[in-house]
Amino acid sequence: MPLRRHTLVTLTAAGWGAAFARDPALAADPLVREWAERGWPLIVRRASPDEADAGRVPLGLPLPPAAGKRRIALNVAADALATVGTLPALTDVLAAAPDAWHAPLRELDALGVRCGVQGRVFGSLAWQALTGERYLGASSDLDIVFPLPTAASLAPLLGGLAAIDARAPMRIDGELLRDDGAGVNWRELHARLPEVAVKTAIAVELMPAGAFTGDAR
Repeated sequence: MPLRRHTLVTLTAAGWGAAFARDPALAADPLVREWAERGWPLIVRRASPDEADAGRVPLGLPLPPAAGKRRIALNVAADALATVGTLPALTDVLAAAPDAWHAPLRELDALGVRCGVQGRVFGSLAWQALTGERYLGASSDLDIVFPLPTAASLAPLLGGLAAIDARAPMRIDGELLRDDGAGVNWRELHARLPEVAVKTAIAVELMPAGAFTGDAR
C-alpha cells in the first residue's frame, strides 16, 4: 500500500545518493545538497501514473521563499527511506508561529480533542517549524489536516473550523483525511456541496460528499 499523502520521510545517505545519480540537476543544486546534509524531511505527494506503476515513493521538497519558493518533485525506491513519520501536531508548531496565530492554533487543538481527532499542520508553518528557515509571510495561510471523525463529530468539527476561521487573523485551509489517505477540503464539506474533489494517492476525482464521508453528515 502506498504511503499516504502528507507523510513525512527522511532519506538514507544511500537514498540521497541514488536520487542525485538519477537527476544530475538535483545533484547540482546547492540548496538541495544542504537539505540532504541537514537531514530535513520530505513530504509524500500525489503520484503521477508512471510513478504509481513503478512502485516508487513520490516526494516533494519545498524550498523557502528566499530560494524562489520552488517545489522540487522527486521519487525514490522504498528502501531509500530512513524514517517515516507524521506531520507536526498543532501544539508542536507554536514556537515557530506568529504570536497572533497562537490562540487559533490552541483553539483548533481543543476542537480536535472535543471531536476525537488530532489536527496536524503542513504548508509554510510546518516547514518553518521543521527547518528553522523562514517560510511564513504576511499573507500566509495556516494549512491543517484532521482525520475524518465519527459521524456524530463531523458537523461539530466542520462548524468549529468555520467559526475559528472566521475570527482568525489568517485563512485556515486544509483537508479532512479518511483512513485510506483520501482527503477533501474542509470548506467543501462545510458548504455541503453535493460533490466534492477527493484527493487520493494517485488522482483527484469528484464524488458525492456522502460517498467520501460514509454519509456521516
